[in-house]
Amino acid sequence: MVNRVRGVLGITLLIMIGALVVVAAPSHAFNRHITEDPVKVLGKFLSLDKKGARLEASSWPVVKPYVEWGEDFAWGQVVVIAKFYIVEDVAQWEIVSGLEAKIPVVFDVLGMMHWESVTFVPDPHQESYLFHIKAVYDRWQIIHPQLPPHVGRQRVIDFVRWTELSESEEGRKSLLALLHEQLKAK
Repeated sequence: MVNRVRGVLGITLLIMIGALVVVAAPSHAFNRHITEDPVKVLGKFLSLDKKGARLEASSWPVVKPYVEWGEDFAWGQVVVIAKFYIVEDVAQWEIVSGLEAKIPVVFDVLGMMHWESVTFVPDPHQESYLFHIKAVYDRWQIIHPQLPPHVGRQRVIDFVRWTELSESEEGRKSLLALLHEQLKAK
């Protein structure tokens, strides 16, 4: 009986210590007391997006650990980008609390590709967003914005080519071939 009580007390003590660690650690969240620097987590998500990880529903599990929202939308468009920049200067962030911040990200956009009409609309410009990132349990997650995929030009070209080769309908196949050529020319 004494061993059983000792075991229950030991487990309870471990749970309490674990709870203390979880509660105490996030108070220094921007001092790397959570497993990773929030900029690295945001950079990983944006890099995966640039490489096309959100182009297909089957690749959703790859980006899921980085975001707070559930399933991604079935986007009808893709923002084609050259690159992105994360503002790493904390002075330019909007610090919400020790557990969350809004980090500026700038995209060099080349244009928009629309799946339904199988077209690319060139529109070179820069887009800026504040990515709201928050400590959730023991890791950082992006709360919002939930943007359409922002994919690098070469990855979009490769994906359109792969889609063209996989397409069985001749009319759509020829539209994809035109889109492929249009993307390569930009």
